[in-house]
Amino acid sequence: MGRIVHTSRIHITREKGPTRKALIEGFSEPVYYGVHGGIKSFYKVEPEKEHAATLDHIVGAVAG
Repeated sequence: MGRIVHTSRIHITREKGPTRKALIEGFSEPVYYGVHGGIKSFYKVEPEKEHAATLDHIVGAVAG
């Protein structure tokens, strides 16, 4: 078994509707998640402000 090189510590809270705020240890600014474009159409929601979806971050991490 390899050694652990990093443990992510993240606290996520729901702000309003589909908007969530993530506080990631080591970063002073929060990261916001939500819905936009086709995702908001699929879920039939209209957020006050559009944010990248968690899916966007996962695809970016894998493709990056």
